[in-house]
Amino acid sequence: MPASTRKTLRIAVLADSDTRWKWGALTANRLAPDDSDIRLDGYLLRGRATPTARQLEEVGVRADSLREVTGVEFLRVMGGAADDEEPPYDLVVLSLVGGGVQAMLHGLRNAWGARTRRPVVVTGYVGVVYEKLADGLLLRHGADLVLANSRQDADRFRAVYEGVGADASSVTEVALPFLGGAPYTKHDSSAEQGRRPYTVVFAAQPSVPDSRKDRTYLLNRLVQHARLHPEREVLLKLRSKPGEHTTHIEELPYQKLAQRIDLPDNFRLVYGNMGEVLDRTDLLVTVSSTAALESLHRRIPTVVLTDLGIREALGNHHFVGSGCLASWDQLDAGHEPSPDAAWVTRQGVAAYGSYETAFDTARARIGKLLAAELPPLDPYYTPVTAPGYLPGILARHHLGPDGAPLPGAPVADKEPSPVRQIVRRAARGAYRHGVQRVAPVIRRMGEL
Repeated sequence: MPASTRKTLRIAVLADSDTRWKWGALTANRLAPDDSDIRLDGYLLRGRATPTARQLEEVGVRADSLREVTGVEFLRVMGGAADDEEPPYDLVVLSLVGGGVQAMLHGLRNAWGARTRRPVVVTGYVGVVYEKLADGLLLRHGADLVLANSRQDADRFRAVYEGVGADASSVTEVALPFLGGAPYTKHDSSAEQGRRPYTVVFAAQPSVPDSRKDRTYLLNRLVQHARLHPEREVLLKLRSKPGEHTTHIEELPYQKLAQRIDLPDNFRLVYGNMGEVLDRTDLLVTVSSTAALESLHRRIPTVVLTDLGIREALGNHHFVGSGCLASWDQLDAGHEPSPDAAWVTRQGVAAYGSYETAFDTARARIGKLLAAELPPLDPYYTPVTAPGYLPGILARHHLGPDGAPLPGAPVADKEPSPVRQIVRRAARGAYRHGVQRVAPVIRRMGEL
C-alpha cells in the first residue's frame, strides 16, 4: 500500500470555558485544508470557568490530548522551539474572552520574537455579538484571522477596525461551526402514527435575564405552558449543574428555582448536547441564546421572547427583523413563527444549502499563510496606543507591558499534588459559593 500523501495539520486550541472549547475545537476541524489530517491538542485555561469532565463529555468534541494550563505555561509551550526548529504547531486557535485573547497575542509576540516560521493564529466569537462590539473586537485585533460568524458580523468588524485606523484584512467571514443536524420535519401529532409528543424546549442562559424576578417569571410561564398543553412535552434545557460555570456566571440556576414549584408530569429539566436535544424539538423558545441560530439552521420553529421587552441588555434586540419575536401569551394561544429568509441568510445560519462552503475562504487564507513567512503579531493595542488600559489586561495574566511573563508568574510544569488538587477544588467551591450565594445577597442589600 503506498504511503499516505496527506499532511498532518498540528492545531492547538486554548479555551477558557466549555462553550469556547466547543467553538474552538469545532472551528479547528472546519479550518483544516481538505488534503490534511489533524492532530488537535486542547489547552484549558485555568480559571473560574475551566470546564469539568461532565461538561467536556457533554460538548462531545474529542482531542488527541487535553490538559489544563496557566497562560504562562501555554506561552512556554508555544515558544519552546528554537529559532531554527520547526514550531510545535501549525495553527493556534485562541478561544477566549477578549482580554485573554489580547494577553495571549502579546505573550505570543514576545515568545516568538522575530521568527518568520511561526503558527498561524486564529480567534473569533462563540456566538451572537450583541454587546461590547468595539471593546471585544479591538482586544482580538492582532490575530492573523479574526473570524466573523456571518456576513453582518464581517461588515461590522471591518467597520470598527477601519474606523480606528487598524488593519481590517484579518476579518474573515465563516459561520458558526456547530450548526448541523437533520432538517426539521413538521410534527405529525396523529395518535395512530405512534409518534413522540410535540416537544417545546426552552433554552436557558446562565446570565440572561439576571434577576430572580425575571428568571422566576420565565420559569412560571414555561410551567404554565406545560399545564395549558398537557399533550405536549415541555423541556427546560439547562447549560450547567449548580457549581459548574460556563462562559457566563449563573447566579440563580433554574433548577434551584424549580425546586419550589409543583411541576406537571409533562415538564422536565434536561442536560446534554444541544444538537441531540434539537433532534426531538418542535418549538425552540429562548430569550437570546445562540441555540436559536442552531434551531433556525435546522428550520425548527423558533421563538425569541419579548415578554421582558426587546432590550440590548437581554440580547434579543439582535433578532429584530428575524420574524421570530413573540411572547408567551402568543405561544400559549398556538402561535408558530415564520422566520424571515433574508435575515436568516445574513446571520450566517445558512439553512438553505450554503453551509458546506462557509469555511472555504478561511481555509484558503490559512493555506496561503502556512506557506508564507509571517511577520510578528501586531495588535492594535500597545503601550503607546492604550497605556492606561493594556498593562492592566496583561498583568491579570501575569505578563508585563512587553508580553513577557512577570517574575513569580504561576507555571505548572507537573500535575498538582493531591493536596493542591483538594485545595484548588475547595477554592473554586468557595468562589462559586460567593458568586451564587453571597454576591446576590450583597446586591439585593445595595438595592434597599
